[in-house]
Amino acid sequence: MRAAIELAQKIKKEGRRRQLQLIGKMLRARDVEPIQTALDKLKNRHNQQVSLFHKLEALRDRLVEEGDDAIPSILALYPEADRQQLRALVRNAQKEKATNKPPKAYRQIFQYLRDLAETAE
Repeated sequence: MRAAIELAQKIKKEGRRRQLQLIGKMLRARDVEPIQTALDKLKNRHNQQVSLFHKLEALRDRLVEEGDDAIPSILALYPEADRQQLRALVRNAQKEKATNKPPKAYRQIFQYLRDLAETAE
């Protein structure tokens, strides 16, 4: 089955159409439940990643808005976080925001939070 799909990706035009028909015929003869399960896992993983990114963006926004007051909640979520590094990033992001500079530290906060989330998993 995998070989037929890989071959279909290489073939062009009419041959590809015939190969896809062959794959359809093979799928009708097989149990598609394992394939459907694998596709569902892929979709779910993507949804989980999007959800995590939204959560991290909200944490970042909260850090920049509230400053040092929000850091204990981050440390509660991610105990391995470095308080000093977080404070420096937050201070830099607040300075950039006040002076209308490009949001370099803002992006660094998100990257740092994402790294923390990945190590926590």
